[in-house]
Amino acid sequence: MYPNNYNNNNRGTGNPGRGRGRNGDGGGRGGGTGWGGPAQSGGQQWADRSGGQVGPGGGSYRPQQQQTGGQMGHGGGFYRPQQQQQNGGQGVGPARAEFVGGGGGVWNGRPGLHTQSQFQALLPGGSYRPQQQQNGGQGAGPTRGQDIEVNGSGGHGSGRGGGGVWSGRPGLHTQATTQSQPRVLPGLHTQATTQSEPRALPDIESLQISEKKPPLALSEETENRIVPINRPDRGGTVAAREVRLLANHFLVSFNPEGTILHYDVNVEPQMSRGPQRTKNFIPKMDHRRILDKLFCNDRTRLPNQMTAYDGRRFIFSKVPLPTGQFGGEDMDRSPIFTTTLVNELSYAKLKDYISGNHRDDPRGILQGMDSVMKVNPSSQRISVGRSFYSNQFRQSDDLKCGVAAFRGFQQSLKPTSQGLALCLDHEAMPFFKQISVIDFLKENVWGFHEVKDVLKLKKEVEKALRGLKVYVTHRDTKQKFQIAGLSDRQTRDISFPLEDPEQKGPPRKIGLSEYFWVKYNKKILFDDIPSLDLGKANYVPIEFCTLVEGQRYPKEKLPRDKGLLLKKISMPPPEERKSIICEIVQAKDGPCGNVVRNFEIAVDQKMTRVVGRVLAPPALKLRTPTGKPQVIRVDRDPRCQWNLLGNSGNSVVEGKPLKRWALIDFTASDCSRLNAGLFIKKLINKCSDLGIPVMEPVVSRLTSMRDLSTVFATQELLDSVVKEANGKCNGRLQLFVCVMSVKHDRGKKFLKWVSETKIGIMTQCCLVSHANNPNNRESDQYLANLALKINAKLGGTNVELAERLPGFPGEEHVMFIGADVNHPGPGNTTCPSFAAVVATTNWPAVSRYVARICPQEHRNERIVDFGATCLDLVNTYARLNKVKPKKIVVFRDGVSEGQFDMVLNKELQDMKSAIYEDDYRPTITLIVARKRHLTRIFVENERDAGRSGNVPPGTVVDTKIVHPFHFDFYLCSQYGVIGTSKAALYSVLWDEHNFTSDQIQKLVYHLCFTSARCTKPVSLVPPVFYADHVAYRGRMYHEVAMELQPRTAALLNEGLYKVHPDLKNELFFA
Repeated sequence: MYPNNYNNNNRGTGNPGRGRGRNGDGGGRGGGTGWGGPAQSGGQQWADRSGGQVGPGGGSYRPQQQQTGGQMGHGGGFYRPQQQQQNGGQGVGPARAEFVGGGGGVWNGRPGLHTQSQFQALLPGGSYRPQQQQNGGQGAGPTRGQDIEVNGSGGHGSGRGGGGVWSGRPGLHTQATTQSQPRVLPGLHTQATTQSEPRALPDIESLQISEKKPPLALSEETENRIVPINRPDRGGTVAAREVRLLANHFLVSFNPEGTILHYDVNVEPQMSRGPQRTKNFIPKMDHRRILDKLFCNDRTRLPNQMTAYDGRRFIFSKVPLPTGQFGGEDMDRSPIFTTTLVNELSYAKLKDYISGNHRDDPRGILQGMDSVMKVNPSSQRISVGRSFYSNQFRQSDDLKCGVAAFRGFQQSLKPTSQGLALCLDHEAMPFFKQISVIDFLKENVWGFHEVKDVLKLKKEVEKALRGLKVYVTHRDTKQKFQIAGLSDRQTRDISFPLEDPEQKGPPRKIGLSEYFWVKYNKKILFDDIPSLDLGKANYVPIEFCTLVEGQRYPKEKLPRDKGLLLKKISMPPPEERKSIICEIVQAKDGPCGNVVRNFEIAVDQKMTRVVGRVLAPPALKLRTPTGKPQVIRVDRDPRCQWNLLGNSGNSVVEGKPLKRWALIDFTASDCSRLNAGLFIKKLINKCSDLGIPVMEPVVSRLTSMRDLSTVFATQELLDSVVKEANGKCNGRLQLFVCVMSVKHDRGKKFLKWVSETKIGIMTQCCLVSHANNPNNRESDQYLANLALKINAKLGGTNVELAERLPGFPGEEHVMFIGADVNHPGPGNTTCPSFAAVVATTNWPAVSRYVARICPQEHRNERIVDFGATCLDLVNTYARLNKVKPKKIVVFRDGVSEGQFDMVLNKELQDMKSAIYEDDYRPTITLIVARKRHLTRIFVENERDAGRSGNVPPGTVVDTKIVHPFHFDFYLCSQYGVIGTSKAALYSVLWDEHNFTSDQIQKLVYHLCFTSARCTKPVSLVPPVFYADHVAYRGRMYHEVAMELQPRTAALLNEGLYKVHPDLKNELFFA
């Protein structure tokens, strides 16, 4: 599959069309002449952004969120709604499209330009690329690809295809000298008269890449389509000081005149023999191994040192490869390979893009080069997703539970201002060690000391082993077996019927011990314990099994001390991380190798030197103990931190009184009980010191963690506390302060869901170990943090900027919006995703937020109701402030560069359509904030670093390692204490406020000081930081909902995720 946002202007190729009509009664030469057809067939022209002009024979209609329009196709046009359209240029006959489209150019949800010439040569159709990917080409007839299947009924099998070059730009469809085709009404069929052409495969010379674009005639829809804005200047200049930095970007050079040939490869098993012939399933993970074997067996035609396989569907080659079918010589075992030349990718296009001469994203050549760079590590390391891990672990990285931390890296190619760069970062992951099963049990199962312990610890042993893959050592094989469990009987009691090899007599019963001795000359030493069940009654003694390498161990299952050790290994300090990265680049199993050199690619093994600017922190406004405003400066503190401890003389800007609250103590059944009286006294005193008036609790309830075991028990507890409080005071409770004995994720979910969706009272949780902490300094710090969260939830303001945020000099109101989407974990295929949108409600303090949670389709990154949600937030702002915001800044989190188009042309347009009125059109700036990138920044001189060795807070980089022309920058706003700091990458996609680089960087940095949860700048701008918390809250609500209702009902019942009206406009998530 191609990555998102892929625009390709090349002419593509595909297999000639198959001529077999469907949904018709007649037959015809080459493809059949189908008559009639279903109601949805018949060459109807579908509207909704489809380019599907009608053609004789009728096109089948399949609504599967993809659009495919057959332009003047004799086999009919195809339509599938989802932002994807395929224009089959005058292709005759039915089409079969699976990523490779039939007869013509491909475009994505945009009206566009398509030109047809009078092509006489029969060339297969242009390739079809899903999700915002475009490929125009000379097309001929139907082709076959993957994933999408569209069957046009009727027509002849092949025909002349329309050419055309697509650039991803809007346009119209024009015809040159092609013969016009008559329009056909829905349900009717007209027989095509084009004669069937012989099939022909093009040679490589005929597949020339056209970099020229035809003249564009823009349609109304695509004229409004927007792209990310360019950098308005050469970067910022304002700085408190400059600092010399090193970035983990390694410059990549290539031959601009070179090319890479892009092939599609399809691996299919043969049909098995027997009365019921079926295909033997081939797992995707085996495709690479199978292809490696094929290339090794035929190195003359298939040189493996000149090719790169992406592990899924594509092969990139420096030399021409034979096309057609391979393999299948060994019946029932050898799979069949089909290779098709898709494209010829030019390095020149990438060079033009980096230099700014060509603005269409060169995703194709980048994908090819990225696959080439991964050949060397994928063949020598353990591949997991996009990461590569060493086959060996350091002795110091042994986690001592049958698991070890294996070090590895992740890499990507990135076009930057200085050129193409290889970005590489270090990481670590826990894997099962490749040891014998017996040794693994000794380390992993508590109480397992010798083999005979399998009997008394059978349940624990089965739990530890089930699902793991093993090798067997009693015979020579590399086959992997998955453990299903343990045998019911002991090894010496296991027997099975054995066929007579000479077939002279009936099968005889033989014991497993005897069989191993006779067959393999192996004596089973431990025959008084169960054997491993490897599936299909395949029993193997434990002593002959060894764990397979490269099996991931779930991090969450690690004991706490092992988890901390893994974290330490994964987060080395800056100097160590820098050294590790440089070692990986130079390693023999690193990204460089012979294949890379054969593709005329070279990597500079030195990090990129870049100059960063350290921005001055803003002046902050707090209050004195007497309530007078005071301005403080944090520029002298290397952490840019302000003090609310002890006798600092600082208090919050606005403290909201806490008059009615309840203390719920869950430590009744624990050895370490809460000293409730002391805790209440210390909390009241600390809040008072910070200017937050707190009264004695109305209710103090002592209970145990058992009351958090179910939703119903939790609700019964809270209802009883509310009932008791109502009898003692006037007015509703404002807050539950809940002290827990241990971290109880499941119980905390129940507590938050009941209080925030059913009762409408906020909660503040804490651990008894912190509440009872005798260390005065640590206790003071903890209580101060607790007081800040409580005040924020009550609607108070903890800190403000002394000066107004930069870039907004007038008196008009400004609102900041943050948006994020939380997706279910890997392997989950049904649970919904949760979109969260938060917004500020007070200007210019920007300290109060409201939030909205929106469940939506599984793993849909686009926020479906973004417009309606923003309208709700704008109206909420107007109700609270009696005026609507005139300026809006949107921060979007969680999207990759390939999804920028979706954010701009779906979410942003949805927002504008929803909030714009005749007399209300606020100006909007849209910024994407990302921390899921690989860039790391290090100080070149240790004197410029803080105590931890990290870059100072406020460090910004907007040259050399940023995009060649888009408006983006790196900002490290927080002081890194643990590991190596990771700067946030901000990309300004749309800006109606005309910010300069200096203005937007200063705005974002100053916003990082306004978080209500701490006394230092946060690592990510607060609107995004809060949106992430709220989206996770939606996930938490869903997990509770799944326990309350059947799975399908919980998915559909949005009421289960609706925040109580009393909390809807409060900062309950602080």
